Amino acid sequence: MEYMQEVVKLINLNQNKPLYENIYEGLRTAIIKGVIPMGVRINEKVYAKELNVSRTPIRVALHRLQDEGIVKHVPNFGIMVTRVTEKDVDEIYQIRVALDILASVNAAKAMTKERAEQMDHLLSQAEEAQSHGEVQRVIDLSKDFNTMIYKFADMPHLESIQTKLHDYLTRFRDISLMSDDRRQLAIEEHRLIFNFMRHKNFDALEKMITSHLYNSKEFIILEMDEELKNA
Repeated sequence: MEYMQEVVKLINLNQNKPLYENIYEGLRTAIIKGVIPMGVRINEKVYAKELNVSRTPIRVALHRLQDEGIVKHVPNFGIMVTRVTEKDVDEIYQIRVALDILASVNAAKAMTKERAEQMDHLLSQAEEAQSHGEVQRVIDLSKDFNTMIYKFADMPHLESIQTKLHDYLTRFRDISLMSDDRRQLAIEEHRLIFNFMRHKNFDALEKMITSHLYNSKEFIILEMDEELKNA
């Protein structure tokens, strides 16, 4: 298992939490981000050996992941990573559209000159990075743009809800922005979203966010279909 070393890095056993909680969080992130491939078996004994722990916290963590539908028990096979379906992607994006519109509208209402300058500078950095082909920097700045919107919305409970989807959103963003065409379009869409926020054009803002996320969702579904063909 070539990916095991990366999985171990994601499981931080030094956090001041129960052992099974640390393992659960690390495995959840590794699965959602695609480090552990879909459809593979998770062997308790192997993971216990790699992490130098007993099988009990591994088992407890897997039970929690099973309750969330991230893994499933297959008779005569064991625990297997569940495949993310088109229905899953559609549901997550429907939730994200609602959350992003709420965050963006509230951030726009609270927009100040200083905040507008911060957002404008960040987008300019992303546009420059794109012009130089700095893919990872564009991805990082796109994440910062979304984080900034939620911060400026000043809605801590909304941020908390969005955090639950964080790993999914990170994986989907990373996939979609690896495409040159999709990355360029996303940068242009971010600029439009910012302009509508700055001018408090809420109808146009809502339509732009919906279109932006629909484009991203359709790209993800195409990539997933291609992945299944090559599996």
